[in-house]
Amino acid sequence: MTTLDRPRISLLGTSALLFEAPGAFDLPHQRRIWALAATASKWPGIREAIPGITNLMLTFETPPRELDTLFAALNDGWDAAEGLAIGGREIRLPVTYGGEVGSQLQSVADHCGLSVDDVVSIHATPLYTVFALGSHPGYCYLGGMDPRITMPRRQTPLQRSAGGSVSIGGSQTGVSASPGPSGWHAIGHTSWTFFDPSWPTPAALAPGDTIRFEIERVIR
Repeated sequence: MTTLDRPRISLLGTSALLFEAPGAFDLPHQRRIWALAATASKWPGIREAIPGITNLMLTFETPPRELDTLFAALNDGWDAAEGLAIGGREIRLPVTYGGEVGSQLQSVADHCGLSVDDVVSIHATPLYTVFALGSHPGYCYLGGMDPRITMPRRQTPLQRSAGGSVSIGGSQTGVSASPGPSGWHAIGHTSWTFFDPSWPTPAALAPGDTIRFEIERVIR
């Protein structure tokens, strides 16, 4: 087994580390990340265990003194991890495809050799799973997009994308929780609220939740 087959662990200053697991970008792999996060969150000295896409960030209450011991525990935990199935909620999101906010819908269709209607239908068919939260508050990384509508990320990112933008970047799709820069291609928009700091749990979604996009209308 080569080093490329093994996880990589990097310190993030003295207050955190990043555990990056090799493997496919799919739900079984991500469930192992969830399982390791659940295990590591119970270890002494760990403040938070935050799952990312095929990675896990640990933050510390105080800088650990026995790094080798911690690294070994992470590697052993990964080897032993069995997929954790999180029973989340199913959310149905009405989406307006195309229009001013979803202005890249035609570009995605052209790149993929499909019609606009095909792209919309293919995008709205799967039941997507929230793999992780990140990028900005409330944003969720979704797994399960059909590879037929894979779209390379923008060479020049947008300085500002609208909140609620439904976008495609590479083999993933997601929804912007708030306005901000983006290297993805916006194909639609939803008015759903993903984050509100006044809520008891500010982020509306969590890993293990699922999303189904519902076609509200298509603007060409």
